[in-house]
Amino acid sequence: MGSESTARSRKVMVVADPSRESAGALQYALSHVVVENDELILLHVESSYSWWNTFSFRKVYSLTPPGPMPNSSEGGGGVGDGDFLEAMRQVCQIAQPKIPVRLERTPLMEETKDKANTILSKSNLLSVDLLIIGQRRGFSTAILGTSRYKLSGGSGTKGSDTAEYLIEKSKCTCVAVQKRGQNAGYVLNTKTHKNFWLLA
Repeated sequence: MGSESTARSRKVMVVADPSRESAGALQYALSHVVVENDELILLHVESSYSWWNTFSFRKVYSLTPPGPMPNSSEGGGGVGDGDFLEAMRQVCQIAQPKIPVRLERTPLMEETKDKANTILSKSNLLSVDLLIIGQRRGFSTAILGTSRYKLSGGSGTKGSDTAEYLIEKSKCTCVAVQKRGQNAGYVLNTKTHKNFWLLA
């Protein structure tokens, strides 16, 4: 992310949930973004989608960096409901042992019950320098609990998923990450770069 990456410490926030998209975003952050002196913040917005947590978590971390994985699901030692943040922290410690990792859990904002604006508010509160979120277009937005947002006022507004909304509204740079298979790299979207292909 440029030569200034090493000039000062940054706060890099990854939106964390027990999904394949979030695992891909974390892998991108660990392999291409964070450097020594940075702080990595894993933010989970708590909602009622616990069925998704239980259903999908055990297969997600096939996308993480090589090395021992936390808590195999075999033999009754699997990661339980709500433990995915701790498992993600362990993955970070394996891949980047010198990078401090902070876990943040926050409920949806009472005023809006809105995931995107909750993330936006938290990233502003923590003075985040770079926001990273996993993105998968289409049907997955319903599965992951993301919704549609209006990017401008008035009638005829354009709909956007959570990642697109954050790209447009975030004060810091927001990168939406789509993982393309195990070794096929990433498709990245920011305010200035659309569908940029980055090899793994």
